[in-house]
Order: sequence, then structure tokens, then C-alpha cells
Amino acid sequence: MALSKNSTIGDWLADPAGRAALEGLLGDVSQMEQAKALTLGQLVGMSQGQFTDEMASSLVAAVGGDADSPAERPSAPSPAAFVEKVTDGRFAGKTIIVTGAGSGIGRATASRVAREGGRVIGVDISQERLDEFKAEHAGADITVIVADISDDAGVAAIIEAAGEKIDGLANVAGIMDDMTPVGEVTDAVWDRVFKVNVTGTMKLMRAVIPAMQAANSGQIVNVASEAGLRGSAAGAAYTASKHAVVGLTKSAAFMYTGSGIRVNAVCPGGVATNIGANFASSLGAERIQRAMAILPGVAQSDQLAASITWLLSDDSTNVSGAILASDGGWSAA
Repeated sequence: MALSKNSTIGDWLADPAGRAALEGLLGDVSQMEQAKALTLGQLVGMSQGQFTDEMASSLVAAVGGDADSPAERPSAPSPAAFVEKVTDGRFAGKTIIVTGAGSGIGRATASRVAREGGRVIGVDISQERLDEFKAEHAGADITVIVADISDDAGVAAIIEAAGEKIDGLANVAGIMDDMTPVGEVTDAVWDRVFKVNVTGTMKLMRAVIPAMQAANSGQIVNVASEAGLRGSAAGAAYTASKHAVVGLTKSAAFMYTGSGIRVNAVCPGGVATNIGANFASSLGAERIQRAMAILPGVAQSDQLAASITWLLSDDSTNVSGAILASDGGWSAA
């Protein structure tokens, strides 16, 4: 079978020359097992610039394939591409804070809120990414803030930009660990992951609560992870941090029941974002890569944004304390 951009990642990995070409360009390809139902061309579109069309063309050339020819025998049918169904005015009159708005799930969520009429306070640590995001939505009501969500001054700047009325918070910003088990995890990795994933999430939740209490209304959506539901998705630090996010969500939902404030969490599986992960442990790599080979495929950020914005909207009335697995069926395995 001649490999092409229309061949699936599964076909590339199964072909000795194709796998060698992928390894020559990308190094470790074990994590690509989750994307094996996607075509090489689809991976380009979902990678947010990290895997370019030029890189795909070089791979095809390396195996003597045709960059534009269809795959002769796809190993499995590719899933239908998700198409957003934007609801005009769903967030009209609402101010929504979205962290991690410069890329990935955060950017997709902020974009969806803006296109559905909301006022977005987009937060990220990268001015460049925020400027790109805002430029894509000319005419939308978007305020961008460069801030560290684990820093009190950064949190204060976010709240000041939002003003007195805060209708929703999407706590999306987070970082990965280095896949080390507890016997190998360093203090530096543990402290850094918890600072962003747990302390930052808590500080913004704490900061928006007064405005929501004053209005007797508000939605908070925290992005946890499949690692918040099980032990086989990441290293000790990330797994523990996302379990903590689940606990924060449940505690807040219970404490503020009856106040008009709803608190929920979304647990993604594999998603094409720019959150980086590396394997600093041979044990961690062996255990986690084996699990990744049989997990559902990688989702698009827009698919996660659909889950998050539903929970942020009035459409999810009466839902609070839910830990929503948006993972393509991973949690059912």
C-alpha cells in the first residue's frame, strides 16, 4: 500500500518504512497511537501549527508516496469531523473569564463564547497567542490579560478587567508533568504542577465567588482530566493535581448549592493541544505508553469547548457537581 497524506496514522505506524520515517522526524511516536484513526492530513489540521503540511509532505516523500493520492486500504474508517453548531446569542450579556485562552481548549472555549455573543476575558501567559486570538475575532467583545493564575497580582488583574459582573469562569489553564511515578517524582515537578493546576484553579474560583454571590448566579467549569478519574493517564503529580481539581469542584458545588452558583468539571481524554508532555521515567513511559495504545483517539479542542460552553450556559440548568467525562468513551472502558 502506498502511503500518502490520506493514509491513517495507524497505516503509517504499521508500515515499517512509514514508522521509521515518523521516528526520524518526530522521535518517540508512541503517543501517536491515540491518533491512529486520523489521517496524516487531519493531524496537520488539528496540530495548531506544531505538525505542518510541509512536514507531512516530507514524510510522504521519504517513503516514496504520493502526497495527494488516496489511501488504497485504510485500516479503519476515519471519524467524521466535528462541526460546531454555534448558537447565536447564547452568551449575550454575559461576562465569561477563560484561562488558557491563547491556545488549545482554552482558545476554542473563548472563541465559542465570543461567537455566541459573550464578553470574554481571555487569560494566558503569552501575549503573542492572546493577540492572535483577539485578531481572529474582530468586532467581538474580548479583553485579553497576560497573567499567572497562581499569582495573587495576576488574579487581581483578571478580576479588575472583568468588572463587578462575572457570569462564568472556565478554568482551562494547566500544565502536564513528566510522567514520573511517585518513587521518582521531584519536588520541583510536584510543586510546579500543583501551583498551576490546583492553586491557580482555587485562587480564581475564590476570586469570582463574591461577584457571583452578589448576583445569585454564576457558572464555574474546571477542566480536570481523565487523570482525575484514574491512575493510568499521567504521572503522580499531574494525576494527583487533577484528582484535587475534581475534589475542589465537588466541594464548591456542595457548599454553594441553593445560591444560584453551579460548579462542574470536564475531564478530557486525549486532545490535540499545545500542552506538552515528556517521559522522564522509563517505568512511567513503559506503563503509560502501553495504555495509550488501546485508548480512544485524540479529540479536537472544539469538541471540548462544546462540552465546556454547555456547562457554562443556561442550557445546563440544574447541573452542578457533575464530573463530565468528555473523552470519546475512555471512561467507559
